[in-house]
Amino acid sequence: MTTLTDAWAWLTDPAHWPGDDGIAHRLLQHLWLTVVCLAVSCLIALPVALLLGHLGKGGALAVNISNAGRAVPTFAVLVLLLLTPVGRWGEGPTVVALVLFAVPPLLTNAYVGMREVDRDVVQAARGMGMTGGQLLRRVELPLALPMVLTGVRIAAVQLVATATIAALAGGGGLGRIITAGFNLASTPQVMAGAVLVAAFALAVEAVFVAVERLAPARARGGGR
Repeated sequence: MTTLTDAWAWLTDPAHWPGDDGIAHRLLQHLWLTVVCLAVSCLIALPVALLLGHLGKGGALAVNISNAGRAVPTFAVLVLLLLTPVGRWGEGPTVVALVLFAVPPLLTNAYVGMREVDRDVVQAARGMGMTGGQLLRRVELPLALPMVLTGVRIAAVQLVATATIAALAGGGGLGRIITAGFNLASTPQVMAGAVLVAAFALAVEAVFVAVERLAPARARGGGR
């Protein structure tokens, strides 16, 4: 209990919130890194998943290859990138490593959501004369949206939790609070940093759950 009490005291100390090394600034850095990586991941994974899901070809192979990437630790990818020319791009290695980490759940959930759309509904839409693009936009995507959002939620929460590795590459974010605590041998600071990351992840989870509830419920399903 002493450690928890000391961690709470560290978090509630007004001196630890302002400034470039303060909690507020580190939180904004963490949020920015998460948003950038999530946006890039969505731009890469979702068009591919939606197109393959619509065509019904090559999706299983793409998902399997993507999921195989989960076996590679993000930290290992970061270290390897730091040893390449990419390591000169500031936070580039961190962004690349996190994007590779976020793509699998986005790709998997979006593809599965598209393939789980009722085939009778799809055939009926085709019978009404809808083109492939109209079918994708007006029928398949709205019905697959809950699963797509589930994938985005999973990716976002994973990014919040994993973005702490940015500190190991000299980047910002809440991970800097944790690494600084280790350097100072300050267990309360390490604990406080971990609590901040966990609280941030829970807040992101809550936001996306609220967004999912606003989505059409016709094809709602769990993450994969």
